[in-house]
Amino acid sequence: MKIFFMISIHTFTFNPIQENTYILSDETKQCVIIDPGCYDASERAILANFIADNKLTPVKLINTHCHLDHVFGNGFVAEKYNLQLEINKNDQYVLDTYLTVAGLYNMVAQPSPAPSVYLEEGDLIKFGNSVLEILFTPGHSPGSISFYNKQQKFVIAGDVLFYGSIGRTDIPGGNHETLIHSIKTKLLTLEDDYKVFSGHGQATTIGFERNNNPFLS
Repeated sequence: MKIFFMISIHTFTFNPIQENTYILSDETKQCVIIDPGCYDASERAILANFIADNKLTPVKLINTHCHLDHVFGNGFVAEKYNLQLEINKNDQYVLDTYLTVAGLYNMVAQPSPAPSVYLEEGDLIKFGNSVLEILFTPGHSPGSISFYNKQQKFVIAGDVLFYGSIGRTDIPGGNHETLIHSIKTKLLTLEDDYKVFSGHGQATTIGFERNNNPFLS
């Protein structure tokens, strides 16, 4: 008999752009932090207090992509928990220009550490007794990646797919045709009951988006 360990998913909505930050943990208390968007001291405290209160041990810092609202907290998380940043290499330029873009929006941002690991489709994210698999899903940004778990049937999709919508492609590095191709050939290959945790807004399911998303008809 196979025993599947349960991953707990906790969502925080941070910064003026209302980005979803995710902490995934299991019964070992190890956790991964995905897209820390904590912008100021109060939001950084919320994240740190949750980790402390639940006695979690962060072991991974990962970005689905490197737009500013998803990386505001990279520096804080990396320093506080002595973690290395992991991204897809195609988003390196996006990360390199992050502070400049923040300045254009009149936002005061902390520098992000440089990545030490480049993640590719097929790589495994391991923490505790749990595993996430990676899909390469560009289009919103050149190096967008999504993380999925087969046992619990969920996917952390960044800004690729939203409830009833899709990620923006009218920004540098975005491409509408590439994004639609990523969704249809990668995310929509997952079963209908997969839950989708997006970079903004409420969660959805693959089946709901397959049948109702106006951008995918």
